[in-house]
Amino acid sequence: MSRYRPPQKSGAKYITSEGEQRLKKELHQLWKIDRPQVTQSVSEAAALGDRSENAEYIYGKKRLREIDRRVRFLTKRLEEVTVITDPPSDLTKVYFGATVTLEDAKNNSHRYRLVGPDEIDPQRGYISIDSPMGHALLGQQVGSEIKVTSLSGIKRYHVFKIDYPQYEIL
Repeated sequence: MSRYRPPQKSGAKYITSEGEQRLKKELHQLWKIDRPQVTQSVSEAAALGDRSENAEYIYGKKRLREIDRRVRFLTKRLEEVTVITDPPSDLTKVYFGATVTLEDAKNNSHRYRLVGPDEIDPQRGYISIDSPMGHALLGQQVGSEIKVTSLSGIKRYHVFKIDYPQYEIL
C-alpha cells in the first residue's frame, strides 16, 4: 500500500468557539491523560520479554501511533482554523453559525445549524457550510426558496426562520 495521499480538499477553515473548546478538550485528553497511560502499559508489556508475540505490547504501540496521529491532526487543525466570535453584520441572512428552520413541500419543519466541518453532528442538526445544503443556504433570507440535489432527487425548501442564538446574550 502506498503512503502517498493526494491533497485533500481544504474545506472551510471556520469553527465556532464551542467547537474550538471541544477540539482543545480532546487534544488535552489525548496528550495529558490517554498517552501517558498507554505509554506506561507499553513499557510494562515490553518488560515482559519477547515483543514479537506480546499482544499487549503490539496493541499498545498501535494505540500510541493512533493517539500521536490524532494529536498531530488536532494541533495542526487548531492552528489553521479561524474562530468566529462576532455576529455577522446582517442577521437577516444565513451565514456561518446561523440556526435555520426550513419547511419542505409537505410542510415538515427541519432545523439546521451551519458550522465548520470539524463540528458536524447530524443528531443535533449541525451541518457543514461545505455541504450541499450549507451552500444552498448561505446568503438566503426568510421566505427564500432553496433547491438541494440529493440521491433521491431535487428537494425544495423554504427558509422559514433564521436565528443566531449564540449572539442573543450580547
